[in-house]
Amino acid sequence: MKKKILLISSLICAFSISVLAQTKGKYTNLFSEEKLKSTVKFLSDDGFEGRAPGSRGGELAAKYIANQLELINVKPGNNGSYFQPVSLVAVKADPKTTLNVGAVSYKFADDFVAFTGAQTEKINIDSELVYVGYGIDAPEQKWNDYKGGAGDYRGKILVMMVNDPPATAGEPNLFGAKALTYYGRWTYKFEEAARRGAAGVILIHTTESAGYGWNVVRTSNGSWRFDIARTPESKTPFLQMRSWMTEDAARRIFTQAGKNLDELREQAKSRNFKPVKLVLNAKIDINSEVKRLDSNNVVGVWQGSDAKLKDEYVVYTAHWDHLGIGAPNDKGDMIYNGALDNASGVAQILALAEAITKLPADQQPKRSQVFLFTTAEEQGLLGAEWYANNPVFPLAKTAANINIDGGNFYGLTTNYGALGAERSNLQPFVNEVLRERSMTFLPDAHPEQGSFFRSDHFPFAKTGVPALSIRNGDDYVGKTKDFSEKLFNDFNRLHYHQPSDEFSDDWRFDGMAQVLDISLAIGLRASNVPQLPAYKQADEFARAQPNRK
Repeated sequence: MKKKILLISSLICAFSISVLAQTKGKYTNLFSEEKLKSTVKFLSDDGFEGRAPGSRGGELAAKYIANQLELINVKPGNNGSYFQPVSLVAVKADPKTTLNVGAVSYKFADDFVAFTGAQTEKINIDSELVYVGYGIDAPEQKWNDYKGGAGDYRGKILVMMVNDPPATAGEPNLFGAKALTYYGRWTYKFEEAARRGAAGVILIHTTESAGYGWNVVRTSNGSWRFDIARTPESKTPFLQMRSWMTEDAARRIFTQAGKNLDELREQAKSRNFKPVKLVLNAKIDINSEVKRLDSNNVVGVWQGSDAKLKDEYVVYTAHWDHLGIGAPNDKGDMIYNGALDNASGVAQILALAEAITKLPADQQPKRSQVFLFTTAEEQGLLGAEWYANNPVFPLAKTAANINIDGGNFYGLTTNYGALGAERSNLQPFVNEVLRERSMTFLPDAHPEQGSFFRSDHFPFAKTGVPALSIRNGDDYVGKTKDFSEKLFNDFNRLHYHQPSDEFSDDWRFDGMAQVLDISLAIGLRASNVPQLPAYKQADEFARAQPNRK
């Protein structure tokens, strides 16, 4: 019996050594698990008050990041400063706001949330409701939910569903099949409605279509909402009202109109769908607090080692902001700490920056390295959008963007994910690095949720910069096959954009170091290849990069 126990112990030890040998990479020792832990814990402390843009805690977080860059000798990236000011306008709707449809009043937070894009204190709308299906005009898909001419929608409130129309047996690849396209994102739907002169939009929320419950919509939109500040010269159209509504409240409105929501949903799945006037007016008076403020992106730069390529760049991004102080949870906690989202990402980009400074001279990257920590990501990728519109370093000379939003607190994995890898010739770099570590690539596990359009790499992609958003693997060493899926579902259900996204002493950081080793290896390959990486010709973002080979 004793021999059998010894044999089993030896086998377990050998298996553990084998796994570590497979997953331990060339750069793993450059990353301190203790430092990663202390940074995540510090940035998600209550003292930072949830790191809202423009708040005391938020700007303290930005200063802390700048100080950390200075300590590791990463230079200021913006003309001698670590800060790139971002001009924002924040609005906070009166929680007593009601949406009145006929004789029925719908309650803010319980039935709907709304905020104005007008950047003013008072908005009054009394307008006809028009159901426009998915609210999409996609010529390449021969799809137009706005049949009848743009003038038909001017001043109206458009009611629409989120996501793309579903693929069919006859068109299995319609709108990316299972994978969400940008047409399915709420940002696109608001933009398209504004281009057509609509006064407002009501998006019908379902947990299945969004990937999270109404509680997330409520907490994400029940306090301050931010936009990039418009100037008198701004020509971008805007909506007076941007709104989400529960499915139950939407059903009641359609019943008031004598319509069946399920039947109209079915009609909207066809190209033959035409908008339906609900023959109802909706009235809403949005009284808002309004504040104008400057928040800050934080930018550091490490000069490349090659005389020619040092004027080209690899940009690493993570957003430092979260939701600040908001509605209390059932424990009375009002601080939305954002430990996973995204103190973890900030800790990792800081760790990548420090690791690069420690590389020996003969391993230094040829291209310059930019470390960008953005503000207002939670408000619609605003800090990254600002940088993309006002780049500190030329986007035409930016080789790649590597973005981290979230982290692995649960151990080593045998695989690794990078959203967007398949879109560009960064993909061979990813494959090579994983092959060296005897690991496999993890495709997007939830393409229907459109994660590629939901973090700070997306504004870079829109400008033609090949972009990756790093994701944890899902095959955890020593865990059951369903371990990762349960983590994902539990976080979305219980902690995403909730006060409970807090630091835990049970978290471990070896998996985070593993992810960073791989990410650094990919970044160095992008830094050292002779030609700038590019999107594949068939990809939708290739159009934005005409000068790349």
